Amino acid sequence: MRDPSGRLLRLLSLLQTPRDWSGTELGDRLGVTPRTIRRDVDRLRELGYPVHATQGATGGYRLTAGSAMPPLLLDDDEAVAIAIGLRSAAASAVTGIEETSLRALAKLEQVLPHRLRHRVRTLAQAAVGLPPVSGPAVDPELLAALAAACATHEKIRFTYTTPGSPGTRRLVEPHRVVGVGRRWYLVSYDEGRDAWRTFRADRVSELRPTGVRVAERTLPGGVDAATWVGHWLSGREGIVRARLLLHLPLERAAELVPGWLGVLEPVDERSCLLVTHPDSPENLAHRIPVLPVGYTLLGPARVRAHLRVIAERALAGTDEVSGG
Repeated sequence: MRDPSGRLLRLLSLLQTPRDWSGTELGDRLGVTPRTIRRDVDRLRELGYPVHATQGATGGYRLTAGSAMPPLLLDDDEAVAIAIGLRSAAASAVTGIEETSLRALAKLEQVLPHRLRHRVRTLAQAAVGLPPVSGPAVDPELLAALAAACATHEKIRFTYTTPGSPGTRRLVEPHRVVGVGRRWYLVSYDEGRDAWRTFRADRVSELRPTGVRVAERTLPGGVDAATWVGHWLSGREGIVRARLLLHLPLERAAELVPGWLGVLEPVDERSCLLVTHPDSPENLAHRIPVLPVGYTLLGPARVRAHLRVIAERALAGTDEVSGG
């Protein structure tokens, strides 16, 4: 590749791939010698891109995190995906992220080629999301602080408030932050109770780090944090799972049923089972009717009752009006 500027851009695109590249591999891709690659890497470093190099038979080049955010190169599909994601973030459960997302989206759309702007607008107009599950929003700074404590295994203190009771001070070893619908949960080991506890992040306040770091604990049974929260929610009052028999093969259902709704299990060649993620009966009853497949609701009764109310309301609203 004779054009140095074009070669630098192509090199930067390759280095953004999450892997190590040897100088020989990069040279073969760009049609230059490893010596030229070394010079180009030095040039990228001068421009502020943190390119890390390792020696040895398994060594190579990789773009790493630096002290500042350098410009990124995105292919067409990546740019479209980020634009759609930023639009969706306007309905996020994290307080304050809506305006930030819109600012980022404006910057991205300003530099998008016309053909990509058209794709983004077409997708935004054609794709209609479900109304967000009701729930309180979370301060992004609090959520970031909880996530940081989990990453560094630092003990934290905070006040936890539940409806109808005063706040209590907790000293915990944070494990993971898990998002479910429009709510966030902190899974941690509560030293005061000598047991694992799950806390709703929107009920956490007065967070204080202790500066004490501890070894990471393993959840009982070796389960992951998402599974732990799912089991915890299943046992809460008003939280249920629905079971639906879908009238089509598992492979086809996997193409039509969104993963956030639940887990698919095989039954036979013509049907499969959908077990929804824990949620309230009301929310599940509103989500189930939009499934683009035939189904039979196997339970529970609470979801069936709400679903019947929705069906009766829909029928009443579509009855012909005399003289219409």
